[in-house]
Amino acid sequence: MPPRSADLELLVDAAAEAGRIALSRFRKNPDVWMKPGDSPVSDADLAVDTFLRDALLAARPDYGWLSEETADDPARLERARTFVVDPIDGTRAFIEGRETWCVSVAVVEKGRAIAGVIDCPAKQEVFLAEAGGGAFRNGERIFVRAVGGSPVVGGPKAMLSALPSELRERVRHRGYIPSLAYRLAMVAEGTLDASFVKPHSHDWDIAAADLVLAEAGGTLRDPQGMRPQIAGPEPRHGALVAGHGPLLEAMTKVIAQAA
Repeated sequence: MPPRSADLELLVDAAAEAGRIALSRFRKNPDVWMKPGDSPVSDADLAVDTFLRDALLAARPDYGWLSEETADDPARLERARTFVVDPIDGTRAFIEGRETWCVSVAVVEKGRAIAGVIDCPAKQEVFLAEAGGGAFRNGERIFVRAVGGSPVVGGPKAMLSALPSELRERVRHRGYIPSLAYRLAMVAEGTLDASFVKPHSHDWDIAAADLVLAEAGGTLRDPQGMRPQIAGPEPRHGALVAGHGPLLEAMTKVIAQAA
């Protein structure tokens, strides 16, 4: 791997410790309650969020903060750089004792992540990237794969069904993947060829993964064919697609037509 920036080093170390905190509560009946919108949160989510906020802002007090588990402070919009954090992406999987959950952390500047880490401690996998430096999984460079005759695509089946019939007949659907960040990392490493992302994902779900995917040769797109802006005033997004090449073009048309 090339030398890491100070920000990426900070994220790697913080995500690793956050993963250890979460793993210490994994499969140990954490306290769970429902947030508005009927999504679950556990005491592990909050413990990890508290650790990351304290550790990262102590190291970079001039950075903004945006996290799924912290009330949003508009003051972050005045900062040149912002930490964008999902303490546990895939909380449902975490609660159910499944391994596909991650700590996702990124540093965002001017609407783009410039450093990002997706640490998946139960799977012993760490994805990381920084702008212009490539994407890596457990220290090995990763790339999207060349799309073959039977591409494997993740995301909701209903979105796949809107593909052109010739393509739809060839596509193989990958079953449910609880963590969106991990699903996008699977596209980056070539385990998946592409993925749909249903509406209402948030910056904290995609910030690190968008960078990892871009540095692996792929793209995350909105219905206008643009990469989503991160850490702006509105953290929520509409439908997105991830992948590369002609398959991504076809998938972009699907969400553009739906929009």
